[in-house]
Amino acid sequence: MPCSGRLARMKVVLVEDEPRLAGLLKEAIGDYFERFVVAYDGIEGVAKIRDVKPDVLITDITMPKMNGLEMTGVVKKEFPDLPVVILSAYSDKEKLLGAIDAGVVKYFIKPFDPEELLTYLCSLAKTLKKRSLIALKEPFAYDLQSEQLFKNGILIHLSQRESRFIAQLLHSPNNYLSNEAIKERLWEDENVSDERLRTFIRRVRKKSDKSLIENISGQGYVLRVKNGIGD
Repeated sequence: MPCSGRLARMKVVLVEDEPRLAGLLKEAIGDYFERFVVAYDGIEGVAKIRDVKPDVLITDITMPKMNGLEMTGVVKKEFPDLPVVILSAYSDKEKLLGAIDAGVVKYFIKPFDPEELLTYLCSLAKTLKKRSLIALKEPFAYDLQSEQLFKNGILIHLSQRESRFIAQLLHSPNNYLSNEAIKERLWEDENVSDERLRTFIRRVRKKSDKSLIENISGQGYVLRVKNGIGD
């Protein structure tokens, strides 16, 4: 599979109330992905999506407790950019229009070839890759999907905690975190001294650049993003 590298960084939630079909799909294509999680009704699907935070949602329409379009409406409020692929035995115009209104990107009519679905997910992975690259202060960029930092397109090797630090800054209001917030998010229940935090930050800034992660004296740190604060 030419795009297997891109798929290997993707997380997928499949919501399908037919256990046999869900099992067949997971067996046929599940191993291509970082995670391939199955739910069997709409309510369970919402819970799995909130937990996994997938790159793609694949769902049936007709399901117990909450149908696929209702579930899509719920999760789109929390994850508006989540691509949704519909699997359904229905081919009538009303169902199709309902799927389009719900923000569905693709519609597969059962029965279908799993290879056809996999091919589509490959093309979708290319689009997701482009969306996931965030321009920081030049010449830096951060890939949300792979959680990696790049300088002039070259990978900067960060530890898992260092990469998570960049991601936490990126997702925080004004790209800023206080010293205490950094400790809580990166070390959780561990008691971290101010000196240990400063040593950690110095290491990250040495690998990247002082102008990328700036110190707000005695308060915290801010990540400089293209067209963001400070630019």
